[in-house]
Amino acid sequence: MTQHPLVRLCDLGQSPWYDFITRDLVRSGELARLIREEGLRGMTSNPTIFEKAIASSSDYDEDIATLAAGGATASEIAESIAVADVQAACDVFRPVYDASGHGDGTVSLEVAPTLANDTDGTIAEAERLWARLDRPNVMIKIPGTLAGLPAITHCLAQGINVNVTLLFSVERYRRVIDAFMRGLEQRAEAGGAIDALHSVASFFVSRVDGQTDTALAKVGARGEPFLHRIAIANAVHAYDAFGQSLNTPRWQALAALGARAQRPLWASTSTKDPSLPDIWYVEALVAPDTVNTLPPDTFRAYADHGDPHVRITVDAERDAAAMLAAYEALDVAPLAERTVFLEEDGVAKFAASWKGLLDSIEAKGRALAG
Repeated sequence: MTQHPLVRLCDLGQSPWYDFITRDLVRSGELARLIREEGLRGMTSNPTIFEKAIASSSDYDEDIATLAAGGATASEIAESIAVADVQAACDVFRPVYDASGHGDGTVSLEVAPTLANDTDGTIAEAERLWARLDRPNVMIKIPGTLAGLPAITHCLAQGINVNVTLLFSVERYRRVIDAFMRGLEQRAEAGGAIDALHSVASFFVSRVDGQTDTALAKVGARGEPFLHRIAIANAVHAYDAFGQSLNTPRWQALAALGARAQRPLWASTSTKDPSLPDIWYVEALVAPDTVNTLPPDTFRAYADHGDPHVRITVDAERDAAAMLAAYEALDVAPLAERTVFLEEDGVAKFAASWKGLLDSIEAKGRALAG
């Protein structure tokens, strides 16, 4: 019997997570089935996912009506709904969390994206959500913006699991690694345990090609060898940075205290360009000690025709570095500029989704009251 491709990913050291959450997914038993039969190891969420879930379903109408009637604001209702769904998903994933030695089986909830450039606000909300969720296998998502870096360190030092999100550049990722280690060091120095603390760094992939491919198309034949490949090379370069960080005396001192590595998480791995295979980015980024968070369509596609083999090798890292250097030599759209734009655009898009979520709740509240 052929092994399920997603289960095979786990055997190769990569954990498939689900970039999706709805109340029905949990209550229907489908989430438990995905865990049991298809190798699902964790889950992430974001405001866009909750916006779509609430707008397209009546599952939340009773909660919205009750909370609105009690005077709750749209943001308070949104948080109550998200907390309830994440808690329920955490409970379903708890056996995975326990069996994996607390490495997988986590569910991520994001601080409000409007706080992306507010360090103190991010810290306050992360601490409040962590306490309210009250589950050891939850992760609080904090953007890897400049303002997010000290918040990441603070929260880890306080014993909060952190999913660092919205990473596009390897340079910023290196600073996230530093923030992660600094948080563990501060916690250890204060006498706190660090062996049960977990973090991932969510490195966004396909959106990079969305930027670079547009520029490459303008230079014709010179750009063709790089089309659809810069995002993968960028992610492979990030994985190389991850590996380098594990070979430092700084990390080895933390590992001696039981610290667990902050695994790279490949995000935005669905294929946006219809000319590409639907699992283009998933296949290219199979590697040990990584996570890939997949939206439902990509999850199903990989389950159907994935061909899992470790593809980020020493040779792949060397080739990625050479490709990035050759790309920069074209001088068409410096990657540093594109990643700055993508971070700002990502913050703006998540903020827009957050506003859309609140608008949807307000509209439903009015309709249900009428």
